Amino acid sequence: MADINWYPGHMAKSRRMLEEQLRAVDAVIELCDARAPLATRNPDLGRLIGAKPRVLALNKADLADERVTKEWLDYFRGQNLTALRFNANGGNARDMRAAMERSTAPVVERMRARGVNKTVRMMVVGIPNVGKSTFVNRLLGAKVAQVSDRPGVTRARQWVKVGPYLELMDTPGMLWPRLGDQEAALLLAYIGSVRDQAIDAEKLAERLLAYLMQIAPEAAASRFKLAIPADVESVSLLELACAGRGFLLSGGRYDMSRGAAVALDEFRAGKIGRITLERPPSGDL
Repeated sequence: MADINWYPGHMAKSRRMLEEQLRAVDAVIELCDARAPLATRNPDLGRLIGAKPRVLALNKADLADERVTKEWLDYFRGQNLTALRFNANGGNARDMRAAMERSTAPVVERMRARGVNKTVRMMVVGIPNVGKSTFVNRLLGAKVAQVSDRPGVTRARQWVKVGPYLELMDTPGMLWPRLGDQEAALLLAYIGSVRDQAIDAEKLAERLLAYLMQIAPEAAASRFKLAIPADVESVSLLELACAGRGFLLSGGRYDMSRGAAVALDEFRAGKIGRITLERPPSGDL
């Protein structure tokens, strides 16, 4: 499978816009995907954010292994980051609001001492398809930001008033210019943060199935009815999945295109199970 190297033109524009808009906000909410917390954190953000208060939300926690999510929270908190699990489709919006208020309390108090009721402006940042717009909608309790399960839908900033003295800015997702770490790039592709059109879907699904058979073999084998031979290296797991699920064309040929689409879609939707793709650096998968 060829290296993944995808950085469309609008990403460069998003980066420039992010750098400009950071000057106008008081704090930042960074979203990562709880299934791949390191791979989905943009390494440029720390430098761009600087000393501004930051809350790290491990979003889509309902799709991740709860036990491993706790390991990640302990890891990030050990780095003095305010980190919370979050499920943008339901869950702990109240806890997230409280964390946001605590992180910006020093700013509010400084302005209050000057006789000003400060409206705190926070920016929601993260890579494509990490769930930023859904996050904003969940906090507000209404659909105000455009949502899709495809990366790259948000193309311009959107200011949303969450409370009397709190506004959120939803921003376009930003990938770093070169996906030099191909292992991390694969994780991004598995969860859908890189457009499928930029990758060979069948090869990607084959890699995903092989990876799932390493980290969650029972769940993967059960979902795709995989009859695994003794010499697993000699077979195509995607072909076995097509056979197991009955994805066949005329003449008994495997419908590899359908099999790949189903494998990717079902993993991303959590139908295979609650699976985390990576653990903190101190642990091993």
